[in-house]
Amino acid sequence: MLINSKPDTFEKLQLLSRDSQYDLACACGSTKDSHRTRGSHGKWIYPITLPDGGKSVLFKTLISNVCSSDCKYCPLQRNADIPRCTLNSEETVNTFLDYYNRREVFGLFLSSGIIGTAEATMEKLITTCEILRKKHQFKGYIHLKILPGSSPAAIEKALSLASAVSLNIETPGKEFMSKLSTKKDFIKDIVEPIKLISKLRSEQKRRIKQTTQFIVGAAGETDRQIVNYTSALYDKVSLNRVYFSAYQRNDSENSEDTQNSEGFIREHRLYQVDFLFRKYNFSQDDIIYDRDGLLSKDLDPKELWAKNHPEFFPVNVNTADRYKLLRVPGLGPNTVENILNKRKVSKIQSIDDISSSGKRMLKALRYLDFGQGPKNKVFLFNF
Repeated sequence: MLINSKPDTFEKLQLLSRDSQYDLACACGSTKDSHRTRGSHGKWIYPITLPDGGKSVLFKTLISNVCSSDCKYCPLQRNADIPRCTLNSEETVNTFLDYYNRREVFGLFLSSGIIGTAEATMEKLITTCEILRKKHQFKGYIHLKILPGSSPAAIEKALSLASAVSLNIETPGKEFMSKLSTKKDFIKDIVEPIKLISKLRSEQKRRIKQTTQFIVGAAGETDRQIVNYTSALYDKVSLNRVYFSAYQRNDSENSEDTQNSEGFIREHRLYQVDFLFRKYNFSQDDIIYDRDGLLSKDLDPKELWAKNHPEFFPVNVNTADRYKLLRVPGLGPNTVENILNKRKVSKIQSIDDISSSGKRMLKALRYLDFGQGPKNKVFLFNF
């Protein structure tokens, strides 16, 4: 293990903010590379997509990349030969406030490797937040990582200080977690704390966001298994967002670029399914997989559903309800709202009445009927 005994705060931030890239639980999106963007003034200044869809910039860092866990997918796991360092609470607070007071960041995302035990590390994270909240009267946004194995008392304290919390579920089940770590008990250390966070959130008057993250491809899981868990997390514990991070491995026997590219395609498709759940009223039964339980690499899940349900189309743009319009490939929630508002005033005659031409609108045209005879239905199947 490499230890830099006397790094200054800037050197620590360079190292720890770089290593915080492996925790993306507040910074992912479905657009290409949107969750891997870094700010120009340092990797700790981090443009993000918030759980409610808004955009902002956070001060994002680990307090330490020292870790006693042995997660096989993680570059920071205890057996990795990497430089290690730790920020103390005052270093973290003072540096963050410097950026915040200059209005360069909106809030703070704070995480850490496990320094010895989860409880000891949570105490360090909580102490940093307490200094911000109590000593400096900071009332802004704090996303605080809950570490696997944290005690109920630590979780309750974290929720009293944070604006948002996340505990990464990592895998869709105990059998997959056992392939990645000998240290983590999937039910005791992850599932039960996630349930407790949800319960405490419902009991508090403050609105606290809760998110989680899957590591995609690290344990041989299928997309179907991840999607089923994702649906359950939304239904049973009312998570605000579920995020997905492609496992990036370095395998000398295969092309690293090819493996990572395939992983990012899986990640992207999972985000599309997530949007279908949250924004389009899709259910688990609407998602289509191949024989291996994987999502299509070639077609997004919404268009694949449409191609497998020709009986549903064409959809009459002037009479269909919101549910039916949202099933049309190329139509998003904003466009559907625009359609519903425009047809209150006058009949929609063509695609040009909806939006300016583009690839998405041309795709939608294949599935729409404007009440001018069967020609649209013929066009629907003319791919």
